[in-house]
Amino acid sequence: MTVRSAWLLESGQTREDTRLAPLGAMTPADALTSRSGVLPGGTPFAASGASAMQLRITPGRAIVQGTALQGAYPVALSEAETLTFADGDPQFGRIDLVVLRVKDKVYDASAVSGAALEIIKGTPTATPAAPAVPATALPLWRVRVPTKASAGTGGITWASALDDLRTYTVAVGGILPASDLADGGHVGQVRVSAGRLQQWTGAAWQEFDLPGTIAPSTWGAWSEVTPAWRSTDGTASIGNGKLKLRYARIGRTVFGNLRLTIGSGTNPGTGSAGWFWKLPIPPYPAPETADFAAGSASAFRSGVAAYTGVAQITHATGEVYVEKDSHGFVWGNLGDVPFPNGPRAGDFLTISFCYEAAS
Repeated sequence: MTVRSAWLLESGQTREDTRLAPLGAMTPADALTSRSGVLPGGTPFAASGASAMQLRITPGRAIVQGTALQGAYPVALSEAETLTFADGDPQFGRIDLVVLRVKDKVYDASAVSGAALEIIKGTPTATPAAPAVPATALPLWRVRVPTKASAGTGGITWASALDDLRTYTVAVGGILPASDLADGGHVGQVRVSAGRLQQWTGAAWQEFDLPGTIAPSTWGAWSEVTPAWRSTDGTASIGNGKLKLRYARIGRTVFGNLRLTIGSGTNPGTGSAGWFWKLPIPPYPAPETADFAAGSASAFRSGVAAYTGVAQITHATGEVYVEKDSHGFVWGNLGDVPFPNGPRAGDFLTISFCYEAAS
């Protein structure tokens, strides 16, 4: 017997049965019930054609929930089994189901207690539909049996005849595998879908509140851009200087480092220009209208001195700029004059900042 169950047979349950059956793998579905499903790991209950009318099912473990008072039945298929399908109808196609079924004579009219792989045969019609799933049965595969299918006519084309119906179950707090498409068992249950984490709200699977355009494999990875540079007095252009902004985000937190190096052909604007650089990701709207400090800045005047300042985020335009400190950092700030004779080739400015992204 290759289908083994625990706490189902009146007598004869072996120690091996108990070890193989997946005790403890229970995803809550309600106060007294668990979610029926296959346990992930390897390729449990995978299907492949064994011959024209035979389907091979690989070993696996599963939980099959009965009524609330019946409880959940742990079941294991310890060896691959081959199922034989009835020939196709002479006139119409049909749809059969492959299920893992538990029968318990204490609760049903089956007169036996045990678990087995079964084929639930559908009804041949012009528009066939899958048959109903019996109580205490876990659907695994849907099989389309064409008209007149038999060993003598070539049988079932397995490559196109199978639909995977396997749903999965895990221990409390476990993450469901990517292939699972069933409803969640409880609010807050987590699954992986297309490489993204989702949780069950009670009505739908919903992605965690993470940036939808960033794949999990790139969370925290650094990227480099040339930000737009704006001067409040005249048009700033980098010319033969250098301007780079490197940034990374984790969730909604964005980290950035900007470096501006003045070249001989750099145009910093005129007069008491204020400098602003476009942020790589729009910031979250400020709770107040005022800008806020988001990091530090330093400027090096070639051959003269170094100066420090504070990086400020302006939400209105999604930019970063520098506010001077009490030591007189006046290079490129609103309301202040530039360095004597303006920035010169070789001067550079660095800004480091961190802020909350809008989404």
